[in-house]
Amino acid sequence: MFQLGKTIISEDIIEKDFVCNLSACKGACCIDGDAGAPLEADEAKILEDIYPKVKPFLRKEGIMAIESQGVFVTTEEGELETPLINDADCAYVIFDEKKVALCGIEEAYNQGEVSWKKPVSCHLYPIRVQNYTEFSAVNYHKWQICDDACVLGKELQIPIYKFVKEALIRKFGEDWYMELEKVANSKKRS
Repeated sequence: MFQLGKTIISEDIIEKDFVCNLSACKGACCIDGDAGAPLEADEAKILEDIYPKVKPFLRKEGIMAIESQGVFVTTEEGELETPLINDADCAYVIFDEKKVALCGIEEAYNQGEVSWKKPVSCHLYPIRVQNYTEFSAVNYHKWQICDDACVLGKELQIPIYKFVKEALIRKFGEDWYMELEKVANSKKRS
């Protein structure tokens, strides 16, 4: 672990390799698991605002889940998440012609209908951020459904922090990311 400003970062972020391999996993992270994507409070508001523009991109099952549960749900612990279809798929998941799970929000973004790409927790994956009073913990979330992404990352020699560069800058800013790169480069040399 090392510290950058108000973040405590797992060294796995700079030491382990990762590149999503959708042809192998088919987007399993969007349909496996027992919870929706974590949301920040401002993201819940964004979802409320953009839902009418995202709705045409969604599957009917997703629309039904959202319209019965809301554009986001609050867990028993008070955390905000995307709703699920039958306790499995994220309500915002769509599938391409190869049955690969994709994000309906991101598709609306790609088509120019909305200016918000998707929840930052999805954009950051496999990194998970846990916020505490004094700092945020930035950790690698190892999940066996992403084993193919680890293999591909190793083949391409792309560490996690480089794979999710855009998302890390979105979350923590350009200056923070440049400091992270300095730490990674200094550890490579030692």
